[in-house]
Amino acid sequence: QVQLVESGGGLVQPGGSLRLSCAASGFISNIVGMGWYRQAPGKQRELVATITRGGTTNYADSVKGRFIISSDNAKKTVYLQMNSLKPEDTAVYYCNAWRLGSNYWGRGTQVTVSS
Repeated sequence: QVQLVESGGGLVQPGGSLRLSCAASGFISNIVGMGWYRQAPGKQRELVATITRGGTTNYADSVKGRFIISSDNAKKTVYLQMNSLKPEDTAVYYCNAWRLGSNYWGRGTQVTVSS
């Protein structure tokens, strides 16, 4: 099993920044990649950004140029640096990890962008 714990969410004004962290523990030796998803009220969960074990990144068009995903393999942690935040970025952000045949999720952290 893999456990994922997110942190770093909160309330921020439009144009501000936040950094989310996701700490992984458990049986993580063959994890292929990790990422962030988000779910706003009344909407489906959507991909935000992913990073593979080899460092390849992928972003949703809505966050390209504003968000940066990175990882620290020694700390078993994935980060999401969110800049130029907009009200439409408001959502619960979930950390995800995957390997062949398995998908793991954290419990989520709330991000609210509002003045």
